[in-house]
Amino acid sequence: MASLLANHSCTTSTFSTLTLFGAEILSVDANPVTNYNFDVPTGWRYSQPAVNVQDAGFCNVTVTYTHPGKNDTISIETWLPTADDWNGRLQALGGGGWVAGRFALTYGGMAGAIHDGYATVTTDAGVPDASFPTWAVLSPGNLDLVSLDNLGHASLNDAAAVAKDVIQRYYGRGPSYSYWNGCSNGGRQASVLAQQYPTAYDGIIAAAPALYWAELLMATSWPVFYMDLTGQYPYGCELTRITTLAVAACDELDGVRDGLIAEPEECRRVFSPKDYIGTVFNCSNTGQNMELSSTAVSVAEAMWDGPTYSNGEFMWYGFEIGSDLSTVASTICTEDHVCAPATQDMPFYIYQTFVLKDFSANVTKLTHSQFDSMYRSLKRAFSSSMAATESNIIDFRESGGKMITYHGLADPSITPRGTLHYYKEASRTLQNITEFYRYYRVPGLEHCWGGNGGQPEALFSQLRLWVENGTAPEASPVKIQQPANVTRDEILCPYPKKATFRTTCANSTSTVGCWSCE
Repeated sequence: MASLLANHSCTTSTFSTLTLFGAEILSVDANPVTNYNFDVPTGWRYSQPAVNVQDAGFCNVTVTYTHPGKNDTISIETWLPTADDWNGRLQALGGGGWVAGRFALTYGGMAGAIHDGYATVTTDAGVPDASFPTWAVLSPGNLDLVSLDNLGHASLNDAAAVAKDVIQRYYGRGPSYSYWNGCSNGGRQASVLAQQYPTAYDGIIAAAPALYWAELLMATSWPVFYMDLTGQYPYGCELTRITTLAVAACDELDGVRDGLIAEPEECRRVFSPKDYIGTVFNCSNTGQNMELSSTAVSVAEAMWDGPTYSNGEFMWYGFEIGSDLSTVASTICTEDHVCAPATQDMPFYIYQTFVLKDFSANVTKLTHSQFDSMYRSLKRAFSSSMAATESNIIDFRESGGKMITYHGLADPSITPRGTLHYYKEASRTLQNITEFYRYYRVPGLEHCWGGNGGQPEALFSQLRLWVENGTAPEASPVKIQQPANVTRDEILCPYPKKATFRTTCANSTSTVGCWSCE
């Protein structure tokens, strides 16, 4: 392994005079790491390929600080490859769920970054690693607004500033280019950076971004709420059957039979699940034949339509047709054929936390009017912290920044239509938006990775070419898994262009050259 010495050594004294505007540095720890191994699987790097990291060496610099008067404690972790291995660039990794970073997915991405020669950084935003933010209520009746601000945006610019300072002190020069790579909450963080801190990063990947945080929680609550409200609880196999029927009906709307829905809007126009009520199929849950119920169709259509107000008006977008409805509206059923939501507590936790602000409150049922008021409360709570909805990103454009967003059209966690909504809003706000911001819709891809769609692993390298050479991305290659362990070469195109396949190539052994963006 090359020496960890560059301008300075991997010791705390190298970084002892770090400063951060608006903050007080509490501690700095620098430790050399050797023989680091991490087998990073497909999807964990979102827009970069899988990699098996073996015997890596780097300097781990962890900076802990507080914003005086706010009583917070935040840690920023920066990994520095050896001077000989450093490619002169910084790659920051985003979080997921209610986690800002410094968790398994982040460390996988950081390991991959080190393997590729990047210095890399993550932050915990001062909040614990938790699937639900029990920390959000500071005391009965009071939200922890400081922590929400830190998670939402403040820690992101802090991490960029600290990482660049650490890099400067270690290598004797700052990064030539800085990149952000994140999905889900990491995609939301990416978008916040472009919207609020436009000079923090030169290139940004904002994958499956949770831009509309209040709306996301409403969409997350909608399946349980709707099933409880209407008393309709279908078998999971029924919902899976509906998705299978939709794929069969809509697969070739894009001219290609590959088991994916690439045109969800057109699919909703041509496919009606009501036509299949009463048809018989074999249920994987019971191992027996059963008829497709009107209950299943009602729930499926409600999931596609999305949450509504009590007067029936539109609240937010639903999930795309082709997404795994048995995951979206998951149920458990007894041998007596009595079904209930598999995870019934989410809307009640959200109401307890962000409406009542009281964990001792007993909430076991919500009326539709309470569901309406929950949405209004969430929008107030997150408007200045977690929301990433500013469409005028002219400062990011003027700084020379470039951004790529992708979203899987089979995402069962965050609706792709929210991302499309934002991209259209930004396009209306700024002319010629594709000169610095491009959006890719990925048929069949689930949340960040998974599903039958291809992983857009070439996008990060295309972003780097765009930033550093001015080569704007067009088609991005993906491999689609087909039956019998066969893969198919396809492409993704920047919206509103669509991938078009030449039918004369139908019998070609390699089809990647048969595609174009039109």
